[in-house]
Amino acid sequence: MQTLSFSYIISVFRMGEVTTVEREDYMAMALAEAEKALLTGDVPVGCVVTDRAGHVIGRGRNRREERKNAVRHAEIEAIEEACAAVGSWRLDGCALYVTLEPCPMCAGAILNARIPTVVYGAKEPVSGSCGSVINLFEERYGFRPAIYGGVLAGQCAQLLQRFFAGLRKKEQL
Repeated sequence: MQTLSFSYIISVFRMGEVTTVEREDYMAMALAEAEKALLTGDVPVGCVVTDRAGHVIGRGRNRREERKNAVRHAEIEAIEEACAAVGSWRLDGCALYVTLEPCPMCAGAILNARIPTVVYGAKEPVSGSCGSVINLFEERYGFRPAIYGGVLAGQCAQLLQRFFAGLRKKEQL
């Protein structure tokens, strides 16, 4: 069995080769943001953006209900915070982790920010733009991020199911 040094692991990470375990760790952070959205009555979607070195530079959660604003999606918040952190609209070398497959609006923001890696948890059969409805990242926009779906999908989906079950229960009362 080969033993890897810490410096090797860091250099591989910096080249953009994030392991499954690391993807799950970042998705767990996004899930923590989604839990915060749940507490305010928003659809529980959370997002984090990491830089090339693996530092979290942006966090976001859905706040459409809280802020009464249609564009307050988790990805938009995380991208805004990441842009402020790096001082640029270009998020080259960054990765975005989101608990639910991005919608068309958020896919557009990802493309415009030039985020090279998108990792999502649960599929979104109604408006998913990484392949569930359409894959906007395969269109001819001149930029195509790598997409990894299904990371902690069960946990992400369970949180959403819990939210919508609660809504249905309220409607029945």
